[in-house]
Amino acid sequence: MAKENITIKDIAARAGVSTGTVDRVLHNRPNVSKAALEKVNKALEELDYRPNMYASALAYNKEYTFYCVLPKHEQDAYWDEIEEGALACTEFRRDFGITLKFMYYERFNAAAFTRMVREFLTEKFDGVIIVPTTLEQTARFTEKLQQRMIPYVLLDSYMPDLKPLSFFGQDSFASGYFAAKMLMLIASKEKEIALMKQTRDGRVGSKQQANRETGFRHYMVDHFPEIKITEVDLPLDEDLSKSDYDTILENFFKEHPLVHHCITFNSKAHLVGEFLERSNRRDIQIMGYDMVPKNVDCIHNGSISFLIAQHAYQQGYASVDALFNAIVMKRAVNPVNYMPIEILTKENVDFYRRTAI
Repeated sequence: MAKENITIKDIAARAGVSTGTVDRVLHNRPNVSKAALEKVNKALEELDYRPNMYASALAYNKEYTFYCVLPKHEQDAYWDEIEEGALACTEFRRDFGITLKFMYYERFNAAAFTRMVREFLTEKFDGVIIVPTTLEQTARFTEKLQQRMIPYVLLDSYMPDLKPLSFFGQDSFASGYFAAKMLMLIASKEKEIALMKQTRDGRVGSKQQANRETGFRHYMVDHFPEIKITEVDLPLDEDLSKSDYDTILENFFKEHPLVHHCITFNSKAHLVGEFLERSNRRDIQIMGYDMVPKNVDCIHNGSISFLIAQHAYQQGYASVDALFNAIVMKRAVNPVNYMPIEILTKENVDFYRRTAI
């Protein structure tokens, strides 16, 4: 008998019980005696029965709500790619009654994050995708989810102590190490390079960026200890304009005439790239992260040398799919999913696959 053609009647006949008893066992319903349960399980094993999980999930006709918790961001930012991928997977799984909602928090504002969590926990939901803030704040959030037995997926920054259902993102230390290795292919003869950072109160935007810098510095100490790394800070301040950033950069490069190469570990490489274009400077190159539109423009214009891709769209898509498989399909999912570390240049950026496979 073909496995896909096995019916409840077949199982009941093999077990010597009613079809109602088989149905209760298959759907984990109560009121099944121990003897009947053993008979049904034995029959399932003998028949090598494999339920059609897709058909069962569709037939159950349940609705599911997933939330994606992200930092507040401007349009065309890295986080937009996460949103697009997550929405694409939601649309692909729409027949299973999945709804995706978004909630945003202010980075560097602990009180605002706490208020967001308090508001969020009044909602009804089945699974959560989280871009973490600090470990301490995120842990308080995930503890509440654990108490409710609600699965959650982490994006961007891996925090294994939080025991997420799954993680999607780069190995950030390896990514920073790789970035240094690629940069030194063109900057090995330099005496000084610049590290462009965006901070508030001395902190960068994510643990991931800090880990990338650690990986980068490890490579430099190991292979190019003689090259000086000088930091330039472009503050994370909504009140700062392009001209404010231009002034900071102009003063920096005047004070550091030996700097011809710059790197940043966030998606804001275009801040330097656009400055270089406006000031018509071609003696300085920058390397950054993320295929956001402004960075791509700078790649085409030659003011950014390299971008390292994070596959943000695929991260968003895969995170929704992980919740779908775990919650709807009752399948195990991989706990750690490192994304590829890929380098983009003017020659290949237009062929980069941003969508899910």
